[in-house]
Amino acid sequence: MISTRQLAYAYAGGPELRFEDIDVPQGGVLLLRGASGSGKSTWLALAAGLLAPASGDIRVAGQSLPGLGKVAGDAWRARTIGFLPQKLHLSSALDVHANLAMAQWAAGQRQDDARIAQALAALGVAGLARRKPAQLSGGQAQRVALARAVLMQPKVILADEPTASLDDDAAAQAVQLLQATAGREGATLVIATHDSRVAASLDDKIGFQPLSVGGRQL
Repeated sequence: MISTRQLAYAYAGGPELRFEDIDVPQGGVLLLRGASGSGKSTWLALAAGLLAPASGDIRVAGQSLPGLGKVAGDAWRARTIGFLPQKLHLSSALDVHANLAMAQWAAGQRQDDARIAQALAALGVAGLARRKPAQLSGGQAQRVALARAVLMQPKVILADEPTASLDDDAAAQAVQLLQATAGREGATLVIATHDSRVAASLDDKIGFQPLSVGGRQL
């Protein structure tokens, strides 16, 4: 679950960003809506424990994040958070299998080839394990990045602008893929976007909680 109370963040020399209080149950979906620059990525960074709030509290998967030290925070993030950034950041020098193995190494775990194969198969890209990122289509790269994000069976999946630069059909497929993957893992899903198509693509059988960031709604 994710819960915030009076959450705020301030960049040096900038105005303080204040966010609405929210409560999202484990396995729920949160849609962060707002224009570019309104604070959506900041909220994601707070939820991932990458930024410390100026004030207020944020609790993710039972852990209160303010005051969590760097070492403890890194360990918590590795076992709790699956992150899908707008820029997928797959290492061009490594093949798909090695990109996922690197995620296991970063989490301090021994390489588990069976788990890597399982994650790739679940996303329909098992046959791409020995390809380099440059040999992947945009949709294939997104599936590989999502496989990497859920490799450690996270409790929370954070997706930053997952439909950017996608046409309508591909955008709908990306949202459905995120929901299906989160549902299979039992993970809470947070999608940050300025794309009005995302809400329309969410499965209306799975309730979601919208949050307007920066005081602006689509």
